[in-house]
Amino acid sequence: MANNIFQYGHMYAWGRENGRSTMSMRFAHKYPEFKISHTKYHNSLVYVLVKLAAKLHIIPTIDFSDGQNEQKIETIRQHKHILVTGWGVRFHPLFQKYKEDIISIFNFLPKVHHHVDMILQASTADTIKLGVHIRRGDYKIWLGGRFYYDDTQYIDIIRQFTHLLPEKNVDVYICTNDPHLNQPFYQQHLSPIRVFFSNGSPAEDLCLLSKCDYLIGPLSSFTLIASMYHNTPLYWMMGDILHLSRGSFHDFNYQACHFDTNFSDDYIG
Repeated sequence: MANNIFQYGHMYAWGRENGRSTMSMRFAHKYPEFKISHTKYHNSLVYVLVKLAAKLHIIPTIDFSDGQNEQKIETIRQHKHILVTGWGVRFHPLFQKYKEDIISIFNFLPKVHHHVDMILQASTADTIKLGVHIRRGDYKIWLGGRFYYDDTQYIDIIRQFTHLLPEKNVDVYICTNDPHLNQPFYQQHLSPIRVFFSNGSPAEDLCLLSKCDYLIGPLSSFTLIASMYHNTPLYWMMGDILHLSRGSFHDFNYQACHFDTNFSDDYIG
């Protein structure tokens, strides 16, 4: 979901800059909890027609899986209608230029905000809300499990965060794709820190993280997009030794521009 937001956000920004209309295939049929999914052309009928037109070669398809170059961009310019695929679409300066528009179209529906606000009402105005994304599932084998961390590592990094702000009360809001997460283990080992679990849909989890004051999680577009909404300081867990400092957190613009390079072996160390 977050990958699709990031991908389409770049293509949307390019379209705005070049006077071209765009639509997101994924948000035309798959993620109904966002504002964009209820706008013009974002419906199942358009999705099916575009897929069929591409399959029959009525409209061309250009793939950015291996990155982009001027030739691919020129191909887009030359066609009135074209299907863009692949995760390698990147127009960082334009994304930043039109970021507020991108945030607006990817706003959550009121029911999502309501669900999240009910969870967050447990925290007072002077409490720091730390959002933690525990990514499991595919991360156990993806890239050899490079960004897979166990419960003790998550607990340690949360405690490191609280030590950075000893004068503040910290509430921890955990979102995860692990249906078997040992929630009592976190509550027990983080006490007296208050720990809350979203147990929501992916959109509700993303919205919850976006409303926290700080974000921690393994390298992922999910926390990146959560940071986008309010430029929330974000720390990505990378490598075997996790050492947190105030300088470990970066805003969305910085993390977005370094997102791809973070996967390299030289960067990870």
